[in-house]
Amino acid sequence: MTTSTAVKLDLRPLGPHFGSEVEGLDLAHATDEELAAVRAALVERKVLFFGGQSLDEDGQVALGRRLGELTASHPVVGGVDEAHPEIYALDSADNGFADVWHTDVTFMPRPPLGSILRAVVLPPTGGDTSWADSQLAYDSLSAPVRELADQLTAVHDGNREFGYYLAQRRSGRGSVWDGEVVTRLDPVEHPVVRVHPETGRKGIFVNPGFTSHIVGVSEAESRAILDLLYAHLTKPEHIVRHRWRAGDVAMWDNRSTAHYANRDYGDAHRVMHRITLRGDRPFGPGRRS
Repeated sequence: MTTSTAVKLDLRPLGPHFGSEVEGLDLAHATDEELAAVRAALVERKVLFFGGQSLDEDGQVALGRRLGELTASHPVVGGVDEAHPEIYALDSADNGFADVWHTDVTFMPRPPLGSILRAVVLPPTGGDTSWADSQLAYDSLSAPVRELADQLTAVHDGNREFGYYLAQRRSGRGSVWDGEVVTRLDPVEHPVVRVHPETGRKGIFVNPGFTSHIVGVSEAESRAILDLLYAHLTKPEHIVRHRWRAGDVAMWDNRSTAHYANRDYGDAHRVMHRITLRGDRPFGPGRRS
């Protein structure tokens, strides 16, 4: 399978519509044309995997800057070190777990466009990551449920996961995000169905990690609707799963996916380094916010 750009990538699809391994591409020495093809494939396939890479911290940041505008490591959590404020270290020795389905940083008004994750320290076994295709999941909903979801707005709140960290470990002063220092995590509203700004496709845009409730319905109705959408989003036919190897890099489109990292490796050490590309404000069907 190939992209429609000038450079043809060697893609090995992992499913009919979602996920691909990119073979034979050295990200550290990729040309501008090759990275343009990567960017196009990322929108089309939603998650890409690159094996046998030699990126270090500097190389990962340099790659991200060639693909888009980098954000800070995270609105609340500081960078891996002073030289790399863009890198978010997910370190199991410091509670760096992501064992809940989520889309990155949806508790901010402008969540990241995409993420680039590099394996640094891997456990002997376990620690796989799975991604769900939110657009495929939306398309496979029944028409009446799609029509309902199109009308709904949800609240996303980062306080449950990061409120204590912001207050206690960073003394109420987080990173600079969208030009402002994060000093509190005010809940934000996003459409339940997000329209992808590059393709116009619709996708489910709620996640168990950060979505607290749906606006304008009862608590019971909100929970029932969210549970239905979560269960549908994470059906096996909507998922690809990756078993990490040394040198692996994954990229995903944060506007059309959710992901989950298995926490099944006991006391073994797992460290992943993530950077994120600056995104835009989500908008839903029939409106642009």
